[in-house]
Amino acid sequence: MKSINAIVITLIALSFVARATFFTVPEGSQAVVLRFGKPVRDPIATAGLYFKFPFVEEVRFLERRTLIWDGEPNEVPTKDQKFILVDATARWRIKDPLRFISTVIDERLALPRISSVMISATRDTISGHNLVEAVRTSNDIFDFTRSQVASARSDAALQGTDLISIVGEEKLTRDLERVAVGREKLTKKIADRARKDLEGFGIELIDVQLMRVSYNPTVEQQVYNRMKAEQDQIAGQIRSRGRAEQEAIKGKLERDLKEIQSTAYRKVQETKGGADAEATRIYAEAIGSNKQFYEFLRTAEAYRGGLRNDTRLILSTNSEFLRLLNEGAASIGSPNIPREP
Repeated sequence: MKSINAIVITLIALSFVARATFFTVPEGSQAVVLRFGKPVRDPIATAGLYFKFPFVEEVRFLERRTLIWDGEPNEVPTKDQKFILVDATARWRIKDPLRFISTVIDERLALPRISSVMISATRDTISGHNLVEAVRTSNDIFDFTRSQVASARSDAALQGTDLISIVGEEKLTRDLERVAVGREKLTKKIADRARKDLEGFGIELIDVQLMRVSYNPTVEQQVYNRMKAEQDQIAGQIRSRGRAEQEAIKGKLERDLKEIQSTAYRKVQETKGGADAEATRIYAEAIGSNKQFYEFLRTAEAYRGGLRNDTRLILSTNSEFLRLLNEGAASIGSPNIPREP
């Protein structure tokens, strides 16, 4: 029984010694062996089983993979005195494990140092440039808008939608600021500045990205109000140009209408003159061939011009007018009106 207990105790002791003597470096990690807090060999970056002196040496494991730093939005003033919130992120890795351990100890304690360096580099870089440099990368929108306005201006048949587009684009190109550096190069400047400071901690900064650039909430409403005022101004210009186009169209319409009416009146008069001439010719022929018909016609016209529609006539049988009516009726084949002897 005592021998069994001794064997068990021996196995436990050997297991304890083995755990204190051998260690495993997993994939994606690197290890630094320390003796009384000081490194005694080169960092181990290859996964596998390794030996260390028990009880006097310890192993510190560090990440060998790429890590991410995601900072909080930070208020930064620009060169043109605009306060913006910049939300940046970065990728980094431990390049020099020995220096890393001696300066920041581990990843958890390294994050505040990285934040301090990144915030400082971001603030110093952006504050030396205008807001537009942190927003746009190139002047493509500027050049494209200019070409669109020029193309629309050269179009003789300008439509209403083109008018709105031109007014908006004119305002845009007038207020648009050209980019000298751009967001991409500005981000690279931030990374280069921070990279030099982080090398002292054994950290390699891979890249930096500006995830979001926005106005400070205290001035955001003011910016919206200014944008609204600008859009109202553009709308006023559109309405003004629209009224000018409307008056031009109305003027052209009136000129065209008068021209059409003049042409139509001339044609009417020509037609009427031709008809009057033809009627005169027919009258002349009729009068020349039948004198009595002419007398009847002139008398009827005289009565028609001198009498109203509701006039009633009482005629005797000896009336000359009644004689003319009888003769006219006889000439068209109607029965005669009886006359007294």
